[in-house]
Amino acid sequence: MSSLLQPDADSFWSEQIIGLNYLTVAILVGLFLFATMVRFLTMWAAPKLLKKIISSDSIQSKTVKDSDKALGTAAGAGVSLYILNALIELHAQDGNSFILPGVTESLLPNVLQFVFAFALVIWAFRLVSIVQDVVELFDKDGELDGSERTLISAVESILRFLIIALGAVFIADSLGFNLTSLIAGLGISGLALALAAKDTISNLFGATTVLLDRPFKVGDWVIIDSTEGEVMEISLRTTLVRTAADTVVTVPNANLVNTPIENFGKRRWRRWQSLLHLDLNSNSEDVASFCDGVLELIKSSTVTVKHESSWCQVSTLSVQSLDLSLNLYWDVAGGAPEREAKEKFLLGVMKLAQDKNLKFFDARMMQNS
Repeated sequence: MSSLLQPDADSFWSEQIIGLNYLTVAILVGLFLFATMVRFLTMWAAPKLLKKIISSDSIQSKTVKDSDKALGTAAGAGVSLYILNALIELHAQDGNSFILPGVTESLLPNVLQFVFAFALVIWAFRLVSIVQDVVELFDKDGELDGSERTLISAVESILRFLIIALGAVFIADSLGFNLTSLIAGLGISGLALALAAKDTISNLFGATTVLLDRPFKVGDWVIIDSTEGEVMEISLRTTLVRTAADTVVTVPNANLVNTPIENFGKRRWRRWQSLLHLDLNSNSEDVASFCDGVLELIKSSTVTVKHESSWCQVSTLSVQSLDLSLNLYWDVAGGAPEREAKEKFLLGVMKLAQDKNLKFFDARMMQNS
């Protein structure tokens, strides 16, 4: 390699034009052509390679198809920068004929570094949008709830901030700024900002904890300290809870880190107990058959669990009625599904009582008699 870069002093390649010998010009032109080839090769090969790795069309589109020019430019500039630095270092060591004027020797690598950093930042910035596609890819129910959307928004904001910050450092370096002073200044500014926004940062970390640990999600009925209600929204600063009185309580996310949270939405089942009051004159055999029928309704339901722990039995014999104790476990996600299941079950119980010629106790009829 060294001999190729050291032609004879009286050869054609040693002649100079605008401060560059023909060898240097040829190398720079070849480097430009090679960078262009790398750019188009990357734009052509990256989508095909990614298609074999990831099946999601949306991720493929956002990763490469919509950003192929930026990715190709970054690849071409990066390869050119590496080769150029190697040639300059080789010239410094062996004194070969690859000669760049003083200004060009410092400017050209900086220009390539600027193009590389700028193109890479653009590609990475567009790449952030795949966060939602990745979450949807691994989401079990295929539908994003409010907390998942908040998590996506938070992650995207953090990634964009990091990309801009790191990109600014690389671009500043390519423009010749003193990185030591720049980073020190950013550190001092960051410390001052952190002190001024201490509560906001605490809430942000609290939101991150909630979104990652998932102690609750939007729609869950929770008790947080003295607040009880349905989670309406999880944002970066606060969590909104709608109480049973239809008021909305704003809970700072910083308070959620060290506060016990009782989540009714994470129950494996919902226990329901009730009493059925039958007429005191009911036939005992019909009552026993009725209890067996109710238990069969529970077992045949698609929204009940723990059938071995469910029952329908005579519990009390009073002077006015025959009381049946009912115990079952709903396998439903929220209050509305539970109400619908309960209505369907009770209508089935009523029809079963009618079939057995059983009457429910009515205090008004007892008073009239």
